[in-house]
Amino acid sequence: MPSIIAGSQPLLGPLVGLVGWTFVMEGWMYLYRLPAMSKYNVDASPGMTKEHLNAKIPRHLQYPADNFNHLMEQPTQFYAIVLALNQLGVRDSLTVQLAWTYVGLRIVHSLVQSTTNHILIRFSIFLTSSAVLLGMTAQAARIFWQ
Repeated sequence: MPSIIAGSQPLLGPLVGLVGWTFVMEGWMYLYRLPAMSKYNVDASPGMTKEHLNAKIPRHLQYPADNFNHLMEQPTQFYAIVLALNQLGVRDSLTVQLAWTYVGLRIVHSLVQSTTNHILIRFSIFLTSSAVLLGMTAQAARIFWQ
């Protein structure tokens, strides 16, 4: 059955791929954050603010958590537009390639942010992924209002 769905609804592959990557980043976040909380004696009792908690952990150990949060932001638009395109019956290879390109760019963005966190590189990747997402959205709008 999965191969039938993958063949008839190829846009769901990139959607599942990005959700899977988000779980990878969640694991990376916990791999860094939990030991750091213990090592730096972070008080996680109720009432502590995020700022208080983060003030005790070195900044570079927070990068994966920052990226996990970013994966809860713009990618929600990606999920929505992929589902819309899928409902509109879009199956062409260009759209599927754009969706996979978006996923690939988000993965690269995650790797940059979680390792070096070079802001200009991250911004370039983000800008490129935004352009891809805009293109997918424009295509959905064009098809919808045809």
